[in-house]
Amino acid sequence: MSLPPERASELRELIQRQLLKMDVHGRIREVLAETIREELAPEHQQLSTEDLIKALRQRGIIDDVMKELKFVTDVNEKERTSASKPSTHFVAREPPVLKKTNIDPTRRYLYLQVLGGKAFLEHLQEPDPLPGQVCSTFTLCLHFRNQRFRSKPVPCACEPDFNDGFLLEVHKDSLGDGSKMVDATTMLSICDPVHMVLIKTDTFGETTLVASHFLEWRSVLAAENGITNIAVELLGVGSESKVSVGVLNIRLEMYPQLSKTLSPEITNTQFTLERQKTAEKERLFLVYAKQWWKEYLQIRPTHNTRLVKIFAQDENGVNRPVCSYVRPLRAGRLLDTPRQAARFVSVLGYERAPVIGGGGGKQEQWCTLLAFICRNKGDCEDHANLLCSLLLGYGLEAFVCVGTKAKGVPHTWVMTCGTNGTITFWESLTGHRYIHRPINPDDPPLVEQPKPLYPYRTIGCVFNHHKFFGNCQPTDAVEVCVFDLHDESKWKPMSGEAIKSVCSPGAASSVPPFPPLCASAIDAAVTSNEIELQLRLLVSEHRKDLGLSTVWDDHLSYLLSPALAAYELERTTSISAGNEEFQDAVRRAVPDGHTFKGFPIHFVYRNARRAFATCLRSPFCEEIICCRGDQVRLAVRVRVFTYPESACAVWIMFACKYRSVL
Repeated sequence: MSLPPERASELRELIQRQLLKMDVHGRIREVLAETIREELAPEHQQLSTEDLIKALRQRGIIDDVMKELKFVTDVNEKERTSASKPSTHFVAREPPVLKKTNIDPTRRYLYLQVLGGKAFLEHLQEPDPLPGQVCSTFTLCLHFRNQRFRSKPVPCACEPDFNDGFLLEVHKDSLGDGSKMVDATTMLSICDPVHMVLIKTDTFGETTLVASHFLEWRSVLAAENGITNIAVELLGVGSESKVSVGVLNIRLEMYPQLSKTLSPEITNTQFTLERQKTAEKERLFLVYAKQWWKEYLQIRPTHNTRLVKIFAQDENGVNRPVCSYVRPLRAGRLLDTPRQAARFVSVLGYERAPVIGGGGGKQEQWCTLLAFICRNKGDCEDHANLLCSLLLGYGLEAFVCVGTKAKGVPHTWVMTCGTNGTITFWESLTGHRYIHRPINPDDPPLVEQPKPLYPYRTIGCVFNHHKFFGNCQPTDAVEVCVFDLHDESKWKPMSGEAIKSVCSPGAASSVPPFPPLCASAIDAAVTSNEIELQLRLLVSEHRKDLGLSTVWDDHLSYLLSPALAAYELERTTSISAGNEEFQDAVRRAVPDGHTFKGFPIHFVYRNARRAFATCLRSPFCEEIICCRGDQVRLAVRVRVFTYPESACAVWIMFACKYRSVL
């Protein structure tokens, strides 16, 4: 990273002052004398610079100096997580807060700057927002080699004012003494792209996926001075994946500066070879998949109508094997149990991929994991893929199931196979679990058969990151299916080697790496208070319009908290607890001759006005909010439960007590 002359001289003065303060010169003289005395043979009187640096490193002097030297960065510009550090969250603070951070000089970094955008023509007619006015915003999310970054939100415009910098750690050689800096040739073999996802957030907090782009950063290795400026054209998603939505101006810079750059011919040759290798692997897998499908249809002609899905389109319209959408994913310390993981996935928003025009058709769009979690909502396939990945991370044998539910609607869910043969279905949209007990159609009529509680009707195939099975039983009805995946007369397997050739990490450049999950940026207590105050105001206004006065009972409101905590615990663990204490407290708070009514409701968004409108549509809730009578006291309690990726479960309980008048 080049510095202006005045900044360079200022940095030199800072380092010189630090060296004098720590008496580094005196310590070097002591080490030099000690090294000459102890390590040099009488016949060898020359001491090289490498010998001295080695001695200083062994005695920890260089490490002491580097710990004391701190560089200043803007935490709003660079917020990152990595596998070696605990996951953090992204918070946009105004004004920018400067924070001191250590930069390891033995590591190689890629400094990526986003210097504005242009040609976002959809926002051509939008006026500039007034100061303090709430407006739609763009946010750029990045993932590179297990590191996550997020830009500051900028107002949506034809030329959005992006001005962010991200310091991406590329590689550090772990061999030898750990001080060897990797060169350009070694970095050329690192084929991980920078995955960039552009999210639009409207004035109501609703998010939309605008673009998903894989940036090839290695062109900087052949750039003069290790700096290059590129214009990245972003294409739309889904049915608009061939349409440009805008251009980002990006500047790439290697830090520290490369001592030797590569020629453009070398980098272009490498890119061509990688593309050819990937294309050949994908071609061979396609040939194998066609042969597998042909064999599958020869078993039974009716197999042609079963939902056996081998390929699926991602948000960019690229056909990828379904096995590439699943991979064992560990949540670190963010999620403790498989059931908590299921609860987390269920509170991510559900939204079907948008379709342009009528007809009621379903637009297929299986999102990459980064696009799904940055947008915080997706279709049932996205939820199932994430839940399956998390369950695999917990060491369970998990599969994504592709089939239908009532009325033949296509659906995906997750299945786990226990070591004792127990088959459990997990509904990723709700977090519910169902034990599968197959019905034996050959049993006599008098034999009592289990009644299935799950909503699934048919199943065509199951898959995970390295296995794929097509259902070849006489019927694809879930209730009679036997899930003995080792029995090839019931489940036709795909070759594990064929799947591995295109779906394992690094096997093909078209398979994006999985990002780590990040902790929530939401303060649960603050958010709960904000929503509660807004709901009190909305209830008071609504009652005022009806000619009713409103008196709040703070004590009764507080007593509702245990019930909300118990509801969330039950959703997570399927265990109900604490109901006796809650009922006892309410009985004590409600005098004789008074009536108590309560109404709990659950949301996965934090928009108080939208939640209130939904509550009023329930006759039970409206009866409480619009309560008439003698000595009416109202109560409301909000409890926000936070999960990774700023997902949240919002529980609201309205209650009232009043004197019963006959």
